This record gives sequence, structure tokens and C-alpha cells, in this order.
Amino acid sequence: MANPVSNMFRLAKAGFVLARHNALLPSEQSEKLPWFARAGLKLAQIGTRVEPDPSQSNRMSAALSALGPSYIKLGQFLSTRPDVIGAARAFELKALQDRLPPFPTTEAKAIIRSELGQPIESLFAEFSEPVAAASVAQVHKARTPEGNWVAVKILRPQVEKRFAADIDSFAFAARMMERLSTEGRRLRPVSAVAMLEQSMKLELDLRMEASALAEMAENTRDDPGFRLPKIDWARTSKRVLTTEWIDGVGLADVAALWDKGFDLIGLGNTIIQSFLRHAIRDGFFHADMHQGNLMVDDQGTLVALDLGIMGRLSEKDKMFLAEILYGFITRDYMRVAQVHFDAGYVPAHKTVENFAQALRAIGEPIMDLPADKISMARLLTQLFEVTEQFDMETQPQLLLLQKTMVVAEGVARTLNPNLNMWVTAEPVVKQWIERKLGPLGKVEQAAGALGRAALHLPDMLDDAQRATRMLADMANGGGLRLDPATAAEMARAQMGQRRWQSLALYAGAAALVVIAVKLVL
Repeated sequence: MANPVSNMFRLAKAGFVLARHNALLPSEQSEKLPWFARAGLKLAQIGTRVEPDPSQSNRMSAALSALGPSYIKLGQFLSTRPDVIGAARAFELKALQDRLPPFPTTEAKAIIRSELGQPIESLFAEFSEPVAAASVAQVHKARTPEGNWVAVKILRPQVEKRFAADIDSFAFAARMMERLSTEGRRLRPVSAVAMLEQSMKLELDLRMEASALAEMAENTRDDPGFRLPKIDWARTSKRVLTTEWIDGVGLADVAALWDKGFDLIGLGNTIIQSFLRHAIRDGFFHADMHQGNLMVDDQGTLVALDLGIMGRLSEKDKMFLAEILYGFITRDYMRVAQVHFDAGYVPAHKTVENFAQALRAIGEPIMDLPADKISMARLLTQLFEVTEQFDMETQPQLLLLQKTMVVAEGVARTLNPNLNMWVTAEPVVKQWIERKLGPLGKVEQAAGALGRAALHLPDMLDDAQRATRMLADMANGGGLRLDPATAAEMARAQMGQRRWQSLALYAGAAALVVIAVKLVL
């Protein structure tokens, strides 16, 4: 961990770059600063004239791109936090592109040779120049000696060290925010940076991305209209990931998708429904679903690429999300409010009724909009905006979910501007709610509870045996005297307890089978 002086120096350097780009604060906010702060901003801009990058749509994005990979990731993360940086800044950062110039192919080959321990010629019969380059890694197209075309993803040289230093600075700034500001403590920036750090650690180990691909492929093997590239494990390591090369059309090229005759409305629905299945059903979702990471293969199947950033939800969070969405779909605001309280997200000293009233103020204006204006992402954004009023602490695990939903909805609307989010989402959400809260869900819960009890039964019996032996030893040693009749009665009771526990276990299992059969029939 770097010392405070090093952190302050790096943060000051970043602030200087932001000031040069005039990207620190909007004019209406900078005018409210003390005179010495305004003078410092002016001083930082003396002698510099930064021309805007034509690939970036605003000053903030240009400044973060100039600061490098860590700040690009930070900007993308902050685009989900209008409560921290303001709605205008958050909107600006949604356009931030994760693109950097590629590093030389000779360096890429050297990394492959070092990581996989073989000459590049024995691993690949053909190896192209970079076909894509981002802040963390770049991709090459290659052909194996067996004749298979593959995509080879390689981490940038020294990127791990750069991220470690910058993340340490972010954590330092977050700690200062929480220490000096009540509002900072409510927003929990330390937890947010910790989540960003954990996400980046996973993204910087390509074995974890390969594992995520394998896990999601298993979860989604029966999902309609969705698939993932296969992994070449023999050519994969911490800094190299090799997967099947898929020919297709990127979702950014809407004209090409149209020319090939693909069902754009169906693809838009598939994006939203796939995301919701992965989040609500599996609790494991692709958290970077922008157009560059989605394509359509020649069969019209949606293919997800680049699973470096993944999100996970606990059972409680999955139920929380499903209940919220279903409650808004059915306009049951009291149900949505109660879910927040049951999850412990809203303090108990607040009232459910008042929170439900606030939720209605969010939901009703959105629900009555035309289909092409109904936005689930907008709903979640406004939902998080009312948290301050009800002292609801930021839930870091839900930030990635919100960000992904915003992006996925935006991509789906490029294919179908008239996409009705509620109509598209309802089948997935309703099915999961019915599955969990309906009769079959109750059977599953009972079976789980019975299974857990069965797992603990041997330990319970062992404890009972130890207790009986201890009592017998105490009786024999004089510490506790039991007459023979009492000892025999205890032994009979213990044996009877074992029989009743076993019978209860078998009877419970049989009852569950009968219930399940009746439900199915």
C-alpha cells in the first residue's frame, strides 16, 4: 500500500489533467468554490490548450482517457453513480469508450511464449496483428495447427502494476470522503472502491474470465437464442485467453443486421430477457453488455463476448430484484416497499407506508408513458435517488446490476426503439417469482431444509452418544450417580430418539415426493 504522500501526489496529478481539460466541475459549481480553489483551477490551465479528442463526446471522457486504463474503468463505474457525481456528469460518462492504441505484436507474442511455455509457432499456424484494443487487453485472430480459428486475448504489459497503484489512490480518496463527510459515509465510497478493486482483480486474471465463460455456458446451455464462445483451455493462462473465433455481425452495425434479415425486435427482446435470466435465475450476469461485446452469428443467435466483468447476486438480492420489478410491473408499491424493509436496506425507524408513497411517485409517471419511453433503467436510477430521503445505504452489489441494465436497455433500444421493457421483462420475472413463491418453490425450500437437517443428523446423534457416555462415566466415577433402572431408561430413550429421527427423515422425504407428484400431475 502506498503512503499518503504518494497517493496525494498521484491524485493531484490526476486533478491537474482534469483541470487542463476543464473537466473538474461544471461552471455553476466551480463558481461556488472558495477564491483560492478557483485560482488553483485557473493556474492549472495556464499555458495549456488541450484540443478535444474527436473520439470522445465530452471533456470528462477525454480527460479520463488521457489518464489511462484505471481512470477509464473508474469513469465507467461512476457513470452508474448520479448520486455521487450528479446526473449531468453521469450522463456524460456513459459515452466513455474503453479504447486505447494497441501495443506491438512482438510484445504480444513474447507474453504468449512466457505464459504458455512454448514457441508461438507451435501454438499457432497463423497469428494476426491486433483486431481490437482496450484498456486492459487486446485481441488477435489466430489459427491453431489443427486448423481452428481462435481469438487470442492478451493483457497489456505492466497493466497490473498500474491498476494496483491507481486503486490505492482511489481507496485513499474514498477513506477521506467517509472521514470528512456525513454524506460521504452514506454513499459508502470505500465499499464502492473495494467492489471496483475486486472487479479489476478478476478482470486482470484471464483464467477467471475463462472460468466465467464456462460457468455461464453451463447456466445458459438451454436458453433460447443465446450462446458463448468455447474455450481453448490448452492455450489459456493468467495473461492469455484463447477462445473460439465466431464470425458474425456486431450489434453496433444495425444496418448490416437489417441487411442479413435478422429479427431485430426479437434480438432486442433476447438481450433483455437473457440479462434478466442470468441475474434473477442464476445470480451471475455479464456486467459489460455494450454493443462491442455482443454479436449475432450466422444462425441469428446472440453471442456474448468479453466476460472480464461479471456480477453476482445472493439469493436475497435475486429475490429483492425480482420482487421489485414484479411489484412495479403490477403497480403493487406496498409490496416493493416491504421488500426493501425485509431485506434490511431501509432502516426500521422509517415507515413502509411513506416509502411506498415515494415509490408510487417514481412508478406512476413512468408506467403511463408510451411504450418507447418506458425505461427500467430510468426506474432503477430514480429508485436509488430517493434512498437519501430514507437513509438507505448504498448497496455496492446492486450498482453493477444497475449499470448493466442501463447499458443492456440502451443496446436493445438501438434494435427496437419501441421496446416495451415491462412487456419484455414480465415473462422472465413472473416465471421466476412463481417458481420461487409458488407450490413447487415451497417444495424445493422444504426439501432443502430437510436435506440440511439430514446432513446434520449424524452430528446430532454423535453428540447424543457423547452425552450418554459422559453421563455413564460420571456415574461410574462417582461424580453423578444413576441407579441402573434410570441408566437403562435413558438408553432406551436415546435409541427411541434415533428411530424417531430416522422415521421422521424418511417420512418427510416420502411426503415431499407425494406432494411433488401431485403438483406435476
